[in-house]
Amino acid sequence: MKKSDFYYDLPQELIAQDPLEKRDESRLMYMNRITGQIEHRHFYDVVDYLKPGDCLVLNNTKVLPARIYGIKKTGAKVEFLLLKDCGDDVWECITGPGRKAKEGDEFDFNGGILHAVVTEVKENGNRVVKFTHEKNTTVYDILNEIGEMPLPHYITHDLKDKEMYQTVYAKYPGSAAAPTAGLHFTDELLEKIKDMGVDIAYITLHVGIGTFRPVKTENIEDHVMHTEQYFVPKEAAEKINKAKDSGGRIIGVGTTSCRTLESTCDENGRLKECSGSTNIFIYPGFKFRCLDGLITNFHLPESTLIMLVSAFSTRENILNAYNIAIKEKYRFYSFGDAMLIL
Repeated sequence: MKKSDFYYDLPQELIAQDPLEKRDESRLMYMNRITGQIEHRHFYDVVDYLKPGDCLVLNNTKVLPARIYGIKKTGAKVEFLLLKDCGDDVWECITGPGRKAKEGDEFDFNGGILHAVVTEVKENGNRVVKFTHEKNTTVYDILNEIGEMPLPHYITHDLKDKEMYQTVYAKYPGSAAAPTAGLHFTDELLEKIKDMGVDIAYITLHVGIGTFRPVKTENIEDHVMHTEQYFVPKEAAEKINKAKDSGGRIIGVGTTSCRTLESTCDENGRLKECSGSTNIFIYPGFKFRCLDGLITNFHLPESTLIMLVSAFSTRENILNAYNIAIKEKYRFYSFGDAMLIL
């Protein structure tokens, strides 16, 4: 298939720039994955589509406020986006402008609360950086104090509250972006879902910056996916297997949950406790073994994410749904509205 097969034209004004104050009041488009039938609701109505015995799978990764700004001795200001903790205060980073962060260059952050030396420039342009700081603190502590959330490039408004780019169940720091389908849930809505007899399973996949990288090959099969780290705990595997065995549905919240489940399940859709990395690329023709339903946001044209949701239904159904969403003025992308595919 061609990249251009997944193109649609989105008016700029439909790109959501700010999160809603009340998370679950976003709009929800329900779509039947087989027929393409569509209903327009609000996210709190998701309970109307869930059944006792279902299992909702949530990604409890936590976004690092990983964007910080360093000053060279020359006075040059350079942005650092911390991507990967390599241990011993060494991190892989993206810097901009990159030419101002060469091997051996040193930087201070917020008057010296943090100091960095660039130790390596990788082939992909990323920098390996060694940080130093006071002994009674950590890089994570300092990021929480001075860091900014790494919002996608298409969001130009400042984020007033960092927590609005975290799910209410975020637990394990490590993501360069939020699993945005989960942003619609409130604690109260999750309790209501549990009270219905729906199991909730938490898995972890740390979202990499590669989630925003475009597909550059016209033949999508030539695209190489980025790698992300996951962890499936024993409790989550048991809940998912129990739902499968009893005829319940496995409903993934977000493409990250989907990719984790389909990377780690066996041929019968069952899971066991595991951890590792995945670069699974899901596009039409993929045979789903675990997932029965998907909650997701509206994604960028020609992205691996719209290819994934097209695989879960059909390309024609998804593009039709997106065109209807545009006509009905749904909000798109990270802070936008949601879609439930069952």
